[in-house]
Amino acid sequence: MKFGLFGCLLISLLPALAAAEGSRNSGNSLFYFPTRDEPTTPAAWHLDYESVTFPSTGDTTLHGWFIPAKGKSAQPAKATIVFSHGNAGSMGYHLGFCAWLAAARYNVLIYDYRGFGKSTGTVERRGMIDDVKSAFHYAQTRKDVDSSRLISFGHSLGGAQSVTALAESPVKGLRAIVIDGAFASYQAMARIVAGQLGESIVSDELAPKDFIGRLTPVPLLVIHGTLDEVVPISQGRQLFENAGEPKTFFEVKLGHHGSSLSDNKGAYREKMLTWLDQTLKK
Repeated sequence: MKFGLFGCLLISLLPALAAAEGSRNSGNSLFYFPTRDEPTTPAAWHLDYESVTFPSTGDTTLHGWFIPAKGKSAQPAKATIVFSHGNAGSMGYHLGFCAWLAAARYNVLIYDYRGFGKSTGTVERRGMIDDVKSAFHYAQTRKDVDSSRLISFGHSLGGAQSVTALAESPVKGLRAIVIDGAFASYQAMARIVAGQLGESIVSDELAPKDFIGRLTPVPLLVIHGTLDEVVPISQGRQLFENAGEPKTFFEVKLGHHGSSLSDNKGAYREKMLTWLDQTLKK
């Protein structure tokens, strides 16, 4: 089962455009395509994991998986990565983006936003950004997590939302922020899909382009494929340009939306791990 912001938004946006009456917020919900199923678990990846729940705003309860670092040595995890997934499905569909990090000796917390998977609540932009904050708060409270060594990793919508969340509420102990295939503007994405009419029913409230400059001095890594068919690389470049230092850009030649890190036998996974190792030493 494959999901993409572009394809899902295109299919769902067209009938809504005809019905919309020009409200700037009427199309915001069309960015989200949650499902309640659980197609797989970390066990299918031969990983130990703990099913966890934790509170978010509005009496919402979020569900996630905590995957401890995997390794033959008794050395502790290098850090704990909070992974924020893309706009569709439930977290089981997104495990491939982050499960590999456990073998690199990172703890991984992956979770579903409100209205996704087994999480309660109703999908909406403000609440989902609050969910990112809640995931970090939960990670900080775990006794098996070094709260001074936290990393944010977000793909697509997850990258966009984590930028805004972390800018609004800086996290103590956050050592690095990684975004892969993220977009800068909700309105720009709606315009790409459905022209001026699409842009007219989507707001840019809480757009990451307006928040990414506040992440300084936490090191930022922006990853984007040159052939991203969902979020044009121009969106990633805009985020990078708006960001403050220290920042790094990985332009993945021939990289697509869901495969920039895994293509070429994981060449950019290795580059990301090297970047993380260097960043954690600072």
